[in-house]
Amino acid sequence: MGTGRVLCRGANRGVNEYWRSFASRHLSPAQGVARSRPLQASVPGSRLGVRGTFVVSCGSQCRWFSSPGSAGAGDRDSPIDLALYPPNLIRNFSIIAHVDHGKSTLADRLLELTGTIRKGHGQPQYLDKLQVERERGITVKAQTATMFYDYSLDSRKYLLNLIDTPGHVDFSYEVSRSLAACQGVLLLVDASQGVQAQTVANFFLAYEAELSIIPVINKIDQPTADPERVKEQLKSIFDINPDDVLLTSAKTGLGLAEVLPTVIERIPCPKGSPEQPLRMLLLDSYYDEYKGVVCHVAVVDGTLKKGVKIASAATGQSYEVNDVGILHPELTSTSQLFTGQVGYVVAGMRSTKEARIGDTLHLARTQVEPLPGFKPAKHMVFAGVYPADGSDFDALNHAIERLTCNDPSVSVSKESSGALGMGFRCGFLGLLHMDVFHQRLEQEYGAQVISTTPTVPYVFEYSDGSKVNVQNPAALSSSPGKRIVKCWEPTVMATIITPSEYVGSLMTLCSERRGEQIEHTFIDGQRVLLKYKLPLREVVIDFYNELKSITSGYASFDYEESEMEASDLVKLDLLLNGEPVDALASILHRSNAERVGRELCEKLKKILDRQLFEIAIQAAIGSKVVARESLSALRKNVLAKCYGGDVSRKRKLLEKQKEGKRRMKRVGSVDIPQEAFHSLLRNS
Repeated sequence: MGTGRVLCRGANRGVNEYWRSFASRHLSPAQGVARSRPLQASVPGSRLGVRGTFVVSCGSQCRWFSSPGSAGAGDRDSPIDLALYPPNLIRNFSIIAHVDHGKSTLADRLLELTGTIRKGHGQPQYLDKLQVERERGITVKAQTATMFYDYSLDSRKYLLNLIDTPGHVDFSYEVSRSLAACQGVLLLVDASQGVQAQTVANFFLAYEAELSIIPVINKIDQPTADPERVKEQLKSIFDINPDDVLLTSAKTGLGLAEVLPTVIERIPCPKGSPEQPLRMLLLDSYYDEYKGVVCHVAVVDGTLKKGVKIASAATGQSYEVNDVGILHPELTSTSQLFTGQVGYVVAGMRSTKEARIGDTLHLARTQVEPLPGFKPAKHMVFAGVYPADGSDFDALNHAIERLTCNDPSVSVSKESSGALGMGFRCGFLGLLHMDVFHQRLEQEYGAQVISTTPTVPYVFEYSDGSKVNVQNPAALSSSPGKRIVKCWEPTVMATIITPSEYVGSLMTLCSERRGEQIEHTFIDGQRVLLKYKLPLREVVIDFYNELKSITSGYASFDYEESEMEASDLVKLDLLLNGEPVDALASILHRSNAERVGRELCEKLKKILDRQLFEIAIQAAIGSKVVARESLSALRKNVLAKCYGGDVSRKRKLLEKQKEGKRRMKRVGSVDIPQEAFHSLLRNS
C-alpha cells in the first residue's frame, strides 16, 4: 500500500531502545546502528504484522514512520477535527439482538470496513474486552465506537457512533441505556434460529423509544439458514416489510456493503441545537486507575470543550473538564465534542457514585432543563456474599468497592451472619449478572467467596398493620408473637418461543411453577410464542435450566418485571440441635416447603461430619418441624478392654459413656465447616 510514515518521537527511552533493537535485527549490518550516526532504511511491514513498506530512522532519536492509510485506520497522529461533522453528518445507532446472533462479529466487520481497526488485527469480538466476556462468549457491558465513513452517493464523510449491546435478558438495562443515545438500531436476527424471545423484547424497547429500526438477517452463509422463513416471522410478529430486510453474513462479509449506506439513509440525524447551552446525558461510567472516573456522554445541545467547568444537575457539584474525546475505538482525545456526538469526559470525579447514570451535565453557573434520564436499575435477585476465610473480609470489601466502580448496577450493603461471619448483601439484575459478578471478583481481584442461595424481595404485613420489605430471609422474624397476616411476592411476565413439539412439556413446567398462561400464539407452522405470568422466585432457581433441558436447547426465554401479587409464603428455618442456621434460611411457597425442607436435611446429612454426639437436623416452619434427619454419633468401643468378667461391669461402662454423650450434646455445639456451606449452597 505504498510507503508510509508513522512518527514515534524519542520522548520515551524504552521506545527508542526498542526501535534500535528492531533495526539491529532487521537492517543489514552494512548500514550500521551507531547512536551517533543517523540511519534510515525501508522495512517490509510484514515483519511487524502490518501492511505496506515502512521507513525506520535510527539515530540519537529513534523514529518510526508510516503514511495515512498504511496502517488501515487512518493517520492516528493527525488530530481529529469534530467540528467538520455537524448534526446532519452524524448517525448514532445500536446493534440489538438475542444472545449469540452475531452482534459483536458484525461490529468487528463494520469497524474494519471503516478502517477503525485493521482487518485481522487484534482479537475477534474486539469490543468485548472483559475476560468473563471472552470466556463465556457473551457481551456484558455495552461498548461504544466512533467510525468515519465516506458515503459515495453524496461524497461526504459521516461520523457514525456504534453501540454494541448485550443480548441476555439480565442485561436489558444496559440495552435501554444505550438506546437513549441513539436515533436508530440494527435489529439482528439469526438466519437459522429466527426470531427469539430477546429479539421480541429488544424490538419493543426500540419501538417504545421511537427509534428507526433496520432489520438485518445475519449468518446467511450457514447451511441451515432460511432467510425467507425469518422474513415471514418478522412480518407476522413485527409487521416488517420483507423488502426492507438486509441479508448479511458478518463472518464472510457478504452483504455488509449495504449496511452503512442504509444506516445513513434510514436513521435520522440527532435533533439537538448547537446554539443552545450545553446539555449532556451521562450514559455510563467506569473507574480508571490513571484517569479516575471516565464518563460516557451524549451531547444533546451545545458544545463541550476541554478546560471548561461543568456541573451535575443531580448533585449540583462542579468539575473541571481535564480530557474529552471519542472512543475510536480506544479513548482518543479531541479537546471538544459537538452537538449529537457521543464520547467520553474525564472531569476529576473521585467515585462513580458522583457520576449518576442518566444525570444531565451542563456548564457550571448556567440553568438548563434536565434531560429525562433513566429509570433506576431494578434489582431482581439478592444474595449474601461472604469471604471463604473470615480474615479476608477487608480484602473482599476493597475488591467489591473497586468492582462496583465499573458495575454500578449492583447494590451492596454490609450484613453479618452467625454462621458465615461478616459479609455483604448484594442485589443483582438476574442470575447471570450474579454469576458474572462472582467470576469477576475471583478473576480480577483473586477473591474467594461463598454466596448464599439467591432470593427475591418480598413484602410482609403483620397483625399490627406494619409492613416490612424482606431481602434477606434471616431478617424475617419467626417469633410467634408477630403474626403475619398477608404477604406479597414479585412476578414476571415471561415470553417463551419454542418449537411446537415441546409446547405440552413447557405448559406442564409452567403450571408446576405456579404460572398463569396469558398468551399462546403460533408464529408460523413450526414455532410457538407462549406468555406466562410466573413468580420471580420460581424463575431464578432453576427454571432456565429445566426449560433448556425439556426443549433440547431449542427454546428461548425472556422476562420483564410485573406487579407484586399476594401469595401464601412461609419462612423455612434449618435447625441443628435446635439452633437455627441463619445462612440456610429461605422464604418459599407453603406448597413447596415440606419437599424443600426434606431435600435440605438430606443434603446436610451427607455433607456434615459426624461428632461424638448425635446431631438432629430439622427443617421447621415457625415452631412446626416439617422434616428431620439424624446424624448418628461417633462411638468409641469402651468394652474393648473387657475380656470377659461380669456383665454388670460392661453395663456400667456403657451407662457412663451414655451419660457423657448426653452431657456433651447439652453443652456442645455443631461447627459447620466453610466447605460444607460452599457445597450445600452450590448444590441448592
